Amino acid sequence: MNDIFEAGGPLFVVIIFMGLVALVVFLERALHLHRARIDETDFLQGIFNTIRRGNVAEALTLCEEAPGPVPRLLAIAIRRRDSPRQMLVDELEQAGRAEISRMERRLSILALVAQITPLMGLLGTVLGILEALVAMRALAPLVQSVDITSGLIMGAVNTAAGLLVAIPCFIGFNVLVVKIDRLVLDMRHACSEALFFFTSPGKGEGADEHG
Repeated sequence: MNDIFEAGGPLFVVIIFMGLVALVVFLERALHLHRARIDETDFLQGIFNTIRRGNVAEALTLCEEAPGPVPRLLAIAIRRRDSPRQMLVDELEQAGRAEISRMERRLSILALVAQITPLMGLLGTVLGILEALVAMRALAPLVQSVDITSGLIMGAVNTAAGLLVAIPCFIGFNVLVVKIDRLVLDMRHACSEALFFFTSPGKGEGADEHG
């Protein structure tokens, strides 16, 4: 392993460091998104049943204790349940954009690493070839293979390292995007159900008894 670090040079160390940073970001985001996913259908049904019984405060408490964007959006809908429909729609849209921005936080780091590391590997290859050419020129005409292999090895190591970091980053980025898309669908479904519940005549009976 030490030989590889020495052969790759400073660029190799930078590529590996960026890969470790990307790994930490991916694990943190994946765990965050996993915790944010709930069974929104059952959750919504439970909240609506609680409100029908007139326990608005209990419904709000359940939303505040549950993880993820769906309960937070539902809590906003409960607090603004007496607002005009368009005002409620605007509130939920604004909150939904904020939730999406929160879910996408630090995702750009993965995309950046996936784009930069192959270029850094290519740069390492170019520098390695230049090193080999300089050695050939300095030692000509008595050039031996050992005089140029160090530069070529440096180029190969950096290219391989750049690809080995970029490919998992690209895959991880897309995995997280899929998870976010699923959560966005859950959010849209929850908002639609909340709007229907609070703005349809008779749907929220009992909601104002203790609200």
